[in-house]
Amino acid sequence: MKRTAYFISDGTGITASALGNSLLAQFPGITFDRVTLPYITTPAQAQEVVNTINQNSARSEQRPIVFDTLVNADIRQIIRQADAMNIDVFSAFLAPLEQELDTRSSYSVGRAHAIKERGRYSDRIEAVNFAMQADDGSRTNHYEDAQIILVGVSRCGKTPTCLYMAMQFGIRAANFPITEDDLEFAKLPAALAPYRDKLFGLTIDPLQLAAVRHERRPDTRYASLSQCEFEVDAVEKILLRQRIPHLNSTNFSVEELATKIMSEMQLSR
Repeated sequence: MKRTAYFISDGTGITASALGNSLLAQFPGITFDRVTLPYITTPAQAQEVVNTINQNSARSEQRPIVFDTLVNADIRQIIRQADAMNIDVFSAFLAPLEQELDTRSSYSVGRAHAIKERGRYSDRIEAVNFAMQADDGSRTNHYEDAQIILVGVSRCGKTPTCLYMAMQFGIRAANFPITEDDLEFAKLPAALAPYRDKLFGLTIDPLQLAAVRHERRPDTRYASLSQCEFEVDAVEKILLRQRIPHLNSTNFSVEELATKIMSEMQLSR
């Protein structure tokens, strides 16, 4: 089966998309074409969205699914006229919350992802800069400022995980690739020794690693399965010997990896 899902918002669309995707993920047998429509703030824009949804419905002969986080009641009413199954996130939850809290909602557009605290926003920007500057073993002299240092073979997911933790949570994360030269001595590189308590290892299935490396450098020794098997096995032995907490990244998304790592290392969000 194949259906279309729309995520409609008068802000960034992040909340509608996040909630909608979480719900749609519970239906793995259905393929969804996902369309995000942010900053729908006028009746004219809303009517244009309705026309688009109706055209899709007529063409596919199946109603699209609409997730919206629209604050303005008039805009919401227009969207409800579309030939679609509509899941109105805010109206479903705001009224019960108003009753429980005995106060009216501010009904303000974009508050969930606005810059509410300049300090926290600056922390995230600085953390992203740190992650980029301390990527791939760079600036090891700044590791004392890191909250966590990811170690593992090349292309096992260290960089995107560091950037995600920085961007979402303001975590100062560095990463250090353990290369074949390091494996010759079967121990952690000397640059990491002073930061033993900050280390967290990532491993990966050798087949998956070979596929990822092949996209970057096809038909090379670096991407060969035998080389990947050797590196992964050697790094895992080091992590076990040094009692460094680690996780296999093969079947986890970046979001899942970051959450598991932060939980195990007790990093506050």
